[in-house]
Amino acid sequence: MDNLKEINCKEIFRKAYENRYTWQNDFNGYQGKCIFFTKNNIHQGNFLLGKDFKPNIQKIEDEKIVKSIASQLFEVCIHRVKREFEAVHSENNFNLLKNSESGIEMIVSGKNKGDKYRVKNNCINMVYRKIHGTIIEIFVEEFLETGVGSLSKKYSSQQINPDTLQTNSEKLEYEDEFVNVGKEDYWILKSRTIKYLNQNQEEEMQKFVFEDLCLLN
Repeated sequence: MDNLKEINCKEIFRKAYENRYTWQNDFNGYQGKCIFFTKNNIHQGNFLLGKDFKPNIQKIEDEKIVKSIASQLFEVCIHRVKREFEAVHSENNFNLLKNSESGIEMIVSGKNKGDKYRVKNNCINMVYRKIHGTIIEIFVEEFLETGVGSLSKKYSSQQINPDTLQTNSEKLEYEDEFVNVGKEDYWILKSRTIKYLNQNQEEEMQKFVFEDLCLLN
């Protein structure tokens, strides 16, 4: 037990947090082609994502598809914003739950009480966070090591009801591919495949592909 007491969870989490891949603060956005595949359909268009992270999708009529593509682009970008550890977590403490082959699992006390994380090899491989009244649970299977930080590339995500602690969404399985664009180590999403089981327990798949990517000046 003495060894467990010596584990400084906040320091371990801080190092993993700072090891996440983020973009430079002078990021001005990027543009390219977007293609959306489902079992029955293909939609193709163009997109522009400004420095405000608001995606503008063109040449696709279906509003639902537009919204779906835009939400993937926004979600990826929001995770690339560099925010200092102290600014985000200064009011949180990190307390050891368990140390296993899967990593060091910790629970937060303080401002974000009840959130949980797991860290292994300087990467956060499990997140259990309350966001907008819902608990999101994410498990990461694979990371891409960019040389300037790690990016999760294969992971699952599920929503949990905070009152009953029962799952209240399908489990989404993600597989992401990234490409390095420009001279400044800008790793950008090239494709994202999302798989899940529908109400009949049949596997459904959506794929988002982004091509001809170039940074905006």
